[in-house]
Amino acid sequence: MLVEGDSLKNVYDTFKERGFIEQVTDETMVREVLAQSITCYIGFDPTARSLHVGSLLPIMSLAHMQREGHRPIVVIGGGTALVGDPSGKDEIRPVMTKEEIDSNAEGIKRQLSQFIDFTNGKALMLNNANWLVPLKYIDFLRDIGRHFSVNRMLAAESYRQRLESGLSFLEFNYMLLQAYDFWYLYRNWNCLLQMGGNDQWGNILAGADLTRRIEGQIVHGLTFPLITTADGSKMGKTNRGAVWLDRELTSPYEYYQYWVNRDDRDVKRFLSFFTFLPLHEIEELSRLQGEDLRRAKDVLAYEATRICHGREAAEKARSAARELFSQNAVKDIEAIPTYAMRNDEFGRGIEAYILFQEAGLCRTRGEARRLISQGGAYVNGKRVPSIETIIGLDDIRDNIILLRAGKKSYLKVYIQDSKVE
Repeated sequence: MLVEGDSLKNVYDTFKERGFIEQVTDETMVREVLAQSITCYIGFDPTARSLHVGSLLPIMSLAHMQREGHRPIVVIGGGTALVGDPSGKDEIRPVMTKEEIDSNAEGIKRQLSQFIDFTNGKALMLNNANWLVPLKYIDFLRDIGRHFSVNRMLAAESYRQRLESGLSFLEFNYMLLQAYDFWYLYRNWNCLLQMGGNDQWGNILAGADLTRRIEGQIVHGLTFPLITTADGSKMGKTNRGAVWLDRELTSPYEYYQYWVNRDDRDVKRFLSFFTFLPLHEIEELSRLQGEDLRRAKDVLAYEATRICHGREAAEKARSAARELFSQNAVKDIEAIPTYAMRNDEFGRGIEAYILFQEAGLCRTRGEARRLISQGGAYVNGKRVPSIETIIGLDDIRDNIILLRAGKKSYLKVYIQDSKVE
C-alpha cells in the first residue's frame, strides 16, 4: 500500500508536472486551496465487477492526493448507475438491478484498497444510492431542478453528442444527480474539489454552480486528459479485451505483460501517470534508446503491477516473464498469435504433437511429429524431447504456454478457467 509521500508539496504542482491536468475551474484558486489539507472526490459507476486500466488516471490522482496530505472520497455511483451516465456513450446503457450494482461496488472497493488507504478515516468510500434513492421527486425538482437551465444543459458536450442518436429523459437527469452529489458532499464532508475525466467537465461545473447557488460557496473542479496510446487506440484495450484491475479477470502476469509491451513513445508519460517514481528517475529512464529502453518498460511494468497487485505478485510476474522468455528472442508478447484453451482440456495432459497441431503451429499431426523428431519444437523455451512428451497443467505459466516451431514461429496458448463462459 502506497500512501506516504516523500516530502509535503502542493499536489497541484505534482499533477501539473506529471501531465494530469486537462481543465481546471481556476488554476490560481485551486492551487491556493490545495496548499491546505482538503477533502476531494471522484465518482466511479459500478457498471462492471471491476474497474479497468482506463480508470487508472483518476485512481492515481486520488492516491497522489492522499500522499500529499488530503482526504479522498471515493463515491461509488450506486444511485447514478440506476440512471446511467450518457457521457461518451453512443446509446443508452442497459438498466442494472440494485443487486448487480451492489455486487460490483464490493469488487471495486477491494481493488481501490490497493491504491488508497481507507483505514482510520484517511479516505472514505461512499455510495450515492444512500442519499439519492430516498429523494422525493417533487421536492428534488423544486429544490434542485429550479437551478438548472435546460438550454445550458443541452449545450454540454455529453448531451449534445447524444441528441442525434437519442437522449432519454432518464439520462437527461444524470447531470442534476451528479451535481447534487457534489453539493451533498460539500454540505456533509466539506468537500471542496471534484476531479474526473475530461468527459465529466460539464457535470463537474454543474455541481460547482449548484453549490454556489445553494450555499454561496465556491468549490472547484479539475479534469484529466482522456488517455489514448501512441497508436491512437483506447487505453486499456488489447486484442483480448479490457485489462482489468481484478486479478481474477486479468492475472498479475497478464497485467505485467500489458505494461511491458507498451509502445516506446508511451513509456515516459506512462511512467509519469501510472507510477510514483520521482520525475528525475523517469527522465533518466526515458532517455534510454533502442534495446536499453526495454529496461524502462520493465520498470513501468513492475511498478504498475506492484501498485495494483502488491510487491509479491509483481516480483512473481517479473520472474515468470524472465523465465519464460529468457531463452527466446521474444520482444513483444502482445504481437504473438494467441490460441485459447480451457484448463480442463488438459485433464491428464495432452501430447505435444497434438497441441502443436491443434494450436495451428503445424498443419497436420504428422508434420508436428516430424518437427519434434527433428528437435525443432519448444515449449516455454525448452526443446520437446520426444513425440511421447505430455504437456500438462504444470507447464502453464500464469495462464500461458509458449510454443515455438523452429527459430521464429511463436504461438502462445492462453489458458482460461473452465468456469469462464
